[in-house]
Amino acid sequence: MRPTPAPPFNAPAVRRLRAALGMGPEHVAHGMRTSYGLRYVTPDLVIAWERGIAAPAGPEVTALAGVLWCSPGELLARPRTLREHRIARAVAPEDVAHAVGMDLRGYLRTEETGQWRGNERQSAALARVLELALPDFVAVTGREARLAELLHSAVTTRWQAYVRPVMKVAPVDRSVLEEVLRGLHRDYQGHMAATLSWGGGGSGASDSGRDFLDRIVRYFWEKAGEAA
Repeated sequence: MRPTPAPPFNAPAVRRLRAALGMGPEHVAHGMRTSYGLRYVTPDLVIAWERGIAAPAGPEVTALAGVLWCSPGELLARPRTLREHRIARAVAPEDVAHAVGMDLRGYLRTEETGQWRGNERQSAALARVLELALPDFVAVTGREARLAELLHSAVTTRWQAYVRPVMKVAPVDRSVLEEVLRGLHRDYQGHMAATLSWGGGGSGASDSGRDFLDRIVRYFWEKAGEAA
């Protein structure tokens, strides 16, 4: 069996929370040993977590949060995967599987592969139980690559043709989506025109255009938030 990957860990948060409680690394280690049965946790290991030299695995994050009187989500960086969102919300995989109407083995396979194949009802249940914002839902259900592909085409060609395809991937209000796509198209075309005039169409202009496209999904969500 492959080891479970560690969630994205926010080392500065541990130092900050520990200091606020007036605890030393030895107190944290003692609490994790006695209250959670993690007998191998030492002050040196706690210090290594705080310095980013090592990162705790899922059960260790849960125990560490208990000792520091916080939620596991407060010890994590922004979650990226379905599993990381579940850990951040301190929800057991059994509870997610039950909420979305899947058997546990099937749900765990979904976490491992990163491929979500649930229907509309199951997708809505997943978003609800893990309190997923729309950008996070699109990412954890494996739709982000498709969204990026559609946005690339929308800003480099005729954006109007991509309103409905984008809505199927990211169900944003149509009026908001039209405003966002129009703005992205305008920004990209204006950006490219400016760089071409400055650089005579050289590699600098090409690199700048690729940089915009590389960040297109982030720009999309930023503009969607502003428009909404």
